[in-house]
Amino acid sequence: MYIVHNRIDVAAEAVDGFEKVFVESMQTTLAGVPGLLRSTLLKPAASGPSAAADGPYVATMEFESKDAFLAWLKSDSFKAAHADEQAPGMLGPSAIESFTVVEDVRA
Repeated sequence: MYIVHNRIDVAAEAVDGFEKVFVESMQTTLAGVPGLLRSTLLKPAASGPSAAADGPYVATMEFESKDAFLAWLKSDSFKAAHADEQAPGMLGPSAIESFTVVEDVRA
């Protein structure tokens, strides 16, 4: 399995608009992507009971293989997902991280 994380800083006042646009894009551009197992958008959680959420959003894509991910980068789905301006509230370029799964333990 090959996993890609995209860390995205979002302005606090723009989280609702960002989530709406990003989720709509995920729903319309990722259905049926060959080799894509799962895609999630993770919202930063508050670190304490009265603290505000702090940290970047993380968009995660899980692919069957690195080759499946690289094929997606060349696909119409990728072009469609990245055709519009960045989602509202994004504070600059995101940080992409990729991983190959060593072990996957499921309960």
